[in-house]
Amino acid sequence: MTERSAIVTGAARGIGLAISRRLVADGFAVVMADVDGQALRDARSVLEGPRAGETVMVVGDLTREAAAASVVQQCQEAFGSVDVLVNNAGGGVILPTLEHTEETLQTTIDRNLWTTIRATLAVLPTMVDQHYGRIVNLGAESVRNGLYWHAVYNAAKGGVHGFTTGLAREFAEHGITVNAVAPSAVMTEAVAALTDPTALELIQRMIDLIPVGRAATVEEVASVVAYLASDEASFVTGQVVSVNGGSSML
Repeated sequence: MTERSAIVTGAARGIGLAISRRLVADGFAVVMADVDGQALRDARSVLEGPRAGETVMVVGDLTREAAAASVVQQCQEAFGSVDVLVNNAGGGVILPTLEHTEETLQTTIDRNLWTTIRATLAVLPTMVDQHYGRIVNLGAESVRNGLYWHAVYNAAKGGVHGFTTGLAREFAEHGITVNAVAPSAVMTEAVAALTDPTALELIQRMIDLIPVGRAATVEEVASVVAYLASDEASFVTGQVVSVNGGSSML
C-alpha cells in the first residue's frame, strides 16, 4: 500500500481524523481536506506512519465545485495519482422535521450529499484514466432504522447510499470500486462532550437500539474504511457496510 495516495474529506476531527490516521499508519500518502484550517494544522501532530511527513492539508468548502477540483489537483501534484477517495465530510442539523428551516435543510443536504457528489465528480476522470480507484462514502445506519428526528439527515445519507450503488455498477469496468460505510452511534469527541439534555437523550435512544450496548469508536469505523480502501477489497463493490453493533438485527 505504500505507493498509494488517498484523499479524506472532513478530515480534521472525529471519524475523518481517525480514518486519516489509519491510512497514514497503513502507508498511504494522504491529503486531508476540511473547512477548519486550524483543526487541520492541529491534526498533523497525531499522524504516525512511514509517509506521515508527506501529508497535505487542504482547506476548502467541498460543497463548491472549485474547492473539490482543487483538492484533487493538489493530490495529483503531490503524489502523481489519486488512488482512494474517502467522502467523510458530513454532519448536519438534527431536529424534529417540522422545526427545520430553509437554512438547516440546505445545510444538511449540502454537507452530506453535495460534498460527496462534488468530490467524486472531481476525482472520477483521474481514476478512469489510471484504471484504478477506491471510493468509500460515509453513509448512516439511521437510513435503515428510521431513527427519531433524522428524516432530513436520512434523506441526504440515503442519497449517498444510492449514489454509491449507482456509481459502483457504472464504473466497475474501469477498475474502480465504490462502497459505503454506514455507522450507527459513534462516540466522537464532540458526542462525548455533549451536555444538552435533549441531545443526550437522543444519543441514548440510538445506543438503546444497539445490541452490544454501546456506541462505536472512531477507530472501529476507520478500520472498515481502511479495508475497503485497500487492494484486499478488490472484489467488494456496491456495498453499504453497516458498522452498527448488531442494530440491523432488530
